[in-house]
Amino acid sequence: MVCDRRMAIVLGTPEVDGLGEAVGVLREWQYEGAPMQLHPGDLGWFWRSGAEATAAAVRTWRRDGRILAVGLLDGPGLLRLTIAPDARQDEELARQLAEDVSGPERGVLPAGKVNVEAPVGALVQDLLSEDGWGTDEPWTPLRRDLTEPVKDPGVRIEVVGPEQAHVFATALRAAFDGSRFTAERWHAMAAGLPYADARCLVAYDEAGGAAAVVTVWSAGPGRPGLLEPMGVHREHRRRGYGVAVTVAAAAALEELGSSSAIVCTPSSNAGAVATYRSAGFRPRPEVRDRYRDA
Repeated sequence: MVCDRRMAIVLGTPEVDGLGEAVGVLREWQYEGAPMQLHPGDLGWFWRSGAEATAAAVRTWRRDGRILAVGLLDGPGLLRLTIAPDARQDEELARQLAEDVSGPERGVLPAGKVNVEAPVGALVQDLLSEDGWGTDEPWTPLRRDLTEPVKDPGVRIEVVGPEQAHVFATALRAAFDGSRFTAERWHAMAAGLPYADARCLVAYDEAGGAAAVVTVWSAGPGRPGLLEPMGVHREHRRRGYGVAVTVAAAAALEELGSSSAIVCTPSSNAGAVATYRSAGFRPRPEVRDRYRDA
């Protein structure tokens, strides 16, 4: 007689003190050649809303105590999901993920139009497609190799500390219409676990004004680091500050020991794609979320 002793896959939401485990596995899952996926820096950027809100937005899937997948509810109708590299073709996990994101009663995504971001090539992508989930607008991932030294950006760059939080916040709001980022949110973000391996940078114009900002997130030495977000003050656009601060971001990640710098932007944002390319980033194949209509 053969007994099937496979453990059930358990969906959960961590408490604040459990976020460290989720951040830790996300760090481990980053490697050169990996598909564009949820990064510990994505949790770090979300942390601007506070540790409690971040914990409430995270979902984990475990088997026998081991985390096999992590999702971040990056908005009420968007789940950004990634999976342990050795579990992306795990059929039991893929079916559980597909069921959990499809059923509003599971507590992952609500009814109505929703999106799921998942690594290209993961089995869950095929299952969602079979269930009628379509593909949304394309995004362009870009990567800069950091094995070669990064050149000087050519403008004044400063690393943001607590005293400059208001400078960073003001410039970020001027870069993104509708942004509500504040110095208080910067302090909340900086208190988060992922920020121990992160830097916020400001590029200044010749008059000393904050022209562009970026935050970089390391996943540890020898692993890809992430830019999230990067923005140019609306009064300083088309003057090279976006390229300069992006080059500075690559240099900061190089200093943190990252193997490469990665970023992802909507393909329709031609200006952003051009800026990253001018800063030495090379585009990778486009990626698309899966979506379910209302």
